[in-house]
This record gives sequence, structure tokens and C-alpha cells, in this order.
Amino acid sequence: MGAIVLFDGVCNFCNSSINFVIERDSKGYFKFAPLQSEAGEELIAKHGIDTAETDSVILVEDGKAYTHSTAALKIAWHLDGIWKLGYWMIVVPRPLRDVVYRFIARHRYRLWGKRDACMMPTADVRARFL
Repeated sequence: MGAIVLFDGVCNFCNSSINFVIERDSKGYFKFAPLQSEAGEELIAKHGIDTAETDSVILVEDGKAYTHSTAALKIAWHLDGIWKLGYWMIVVPRPLRDVVYRFIARHRYRLWGKRDACMMPTADVRARFL
């Protein structure tokens, strides 16, 4: 069935993270869309997500939207190799996980920079982008 990862298309850290996921998703489980795209905006509206509160990564899987650390951990669960082990962090109470997640999200532009436009996928992965 698969899932959709919505990401901040102008964030260097987010774009690097998406490339990381693509390289470790050999089954092609994930499709991707920038939050700023038409598909991203439609999914955000459909799931009633407040982008003032969530503006980095959103996972849409089985008709549900996951945000913050829960989205990141659910993504890790589907990756190849050792990265699945990251999912064990789900036992940490969400408010504690989200403190770390939100700190990184809040400072991502200052730490990793920002692009002027959304990333353009290469030809070999373009079909995985909405």
C-alpha cells in the first residue's frame, strides 16, 4: 500500500533526510511531496493539520497523518537495515520525544540552511514524487 512523506521542500535538512529515506527504502514504500506543493497542501487540508504547528515532516499512512517524532519514527520502521531499530524510541513518551524534535525543527534553517525553491528529484526517483 505505501505511505506519503510530506516535507519542507526548501529546508536543506529536510531534503537531505528525504534523500536518506529514498536510499534506504528499497521496496519503494514511500512516496514524497513537498509541503509547499499542490499535493502537499491538499493532504494537509484533508487531515486538518495546522502548518503553524507542524511545518517540517508529516507522514500519511493508512488514512492517518502523523507528525513530529512519531512521523520520523514510523518512517524509520520501514527503512532497510539497522535504521528500523530507531523505532524503539516510540516507547519514550511523545511529549519528551517531541521536545527534541521541535528544537531541531525550530532551528533547522539556521543550522542547515534553506533553499530558494523546492528540490527537483532526479529522473530515477521522480515517479515517487506526487
